[in-house]
Amino acid sequence: MSSGNDCQPQTCTKPAFGEKEVAELVDRVFGLKVSWIRPLPSYDDQNFHVCVSRNSGAAEGADEYVLKITNSEDSQEPDLIEAQTQAMMFLCAEGFPSATPYLTKDGNIMSLESGDTGHGNKKYMVRMLTYLPGTPVAKIATNAQIFYEIGKLAASLDKALSEKFHHPSVKSLHRGQFIWNLANVPLLDQYIYALGQNQYREVVEQVIEQFKGKVIPKLSCFRACINHGDLNDYNILIESSSASLDNPQYRVSGILDFSDMSYGYYVFEVAIAIMYMMIESPDPLRVGGHVLAGFESVLPLTEDERGALFLLVSGRFSQSLVIAAHTTLLYPENKEYLMTTAKTGWKHLLAMFEVGQAAVEKAWFETAEAYRDSAPA
Repeated sequence: MSSGNDCQPQTCTKPAFGEKEVAELVDRVFGLKVSWIRPLPSYDDQNFHVCVSRNSGAAEGADEYVLKITNSEDSQEPDLIEAQTQAMMFLCAEGFPSATPYLTKDGNIMSLESGDTGHGNKKYMVRMLTYLPGTPVAKIATNAQIFYEIGKLAASLDKALSEKFHHPSVKSLHRGQFIWNLANVPLLDQYIYALGQNQYREVVEQVIEQFKGKVIPKLSCFRACINHGDLNDYNILIESSSASLDNPQYRVSGILDFSDMSYGYYVFEVAIAIMYMMIESPDPLRVGGHVLAGFESVLPLTEDERGALFLLVSGRFSQSLVIAAHTTLLYPENKEYLMTTAKTGWKHLLAMFEVGQAAVEKAWFETAEAYRDSAPA
């Protein structure tokens, strides 16, 4: 699930290419003949699963791709898309299961293409990415082992990007007012109207105020890094690594959607991962401990970072739920996809505040502590 950007209705247009247009585009730009094509769900970009004929020039065994058509606003920032794509290529070279681009006929990693979507003739950046195998975390019966692995992945990925990724385009990841960066939870004030007047709005207002008072002043104490920014339950693919039905073991087989990359802090990434894994667990308030244990096996948090974790997780719930409500008003035809998190997200956010920060943190930290002297459950 792409979380997308902070799109204003007058500037951001979600692409609306038809399958016939896409097949023609793939042939013209990439020199590949489409065998079949299937739309994939997305937030404000447009994605297609594309299969090409093996005799069309694609490498043997590499005939499935994801065509990603970026929304009109983000398409005006080629340096940002370049940074995201170069990061994917870097991570793949480092051994992470990340997609890589199929080059255009001109040898480029992306191409700016015109498309009439009913909002005038706008330009959209197009990329063809390798198709990764696996099942989204959202589609499996999760367990402690995969939560631990995802926490470990989150820390390892950010550490690799922050310490070794030095492409010139990386400066574009300083995104300032980017609505999905966790530092920008206070910006939700301008979108909260979309919730109406109810208990949901009250708890989000509480999160925003506490965030302003307790997290924002502490940002300078956190360790800075490059964040993937959206390790959610649809952006992590997994495959089974054991045949046991009683105690299935999984490994991460794919990391998707780098469109929310930005400079942030290590603690942001673990908070985001915890929030989305809570969506997928029958025991959501304990999930954080397993994710945290995996993360801290690579990068232990400081006292200040641990102290902010509850409000950072609450802040990400608030971002996801408020922005989804706002975006649904703009694109009601995409409501089912946009409101995926809301199906259980509100319940989890309300439960966190009903149980209270101290009790939730106790559950997280005690669970994480249990891993210190033993192998992951």
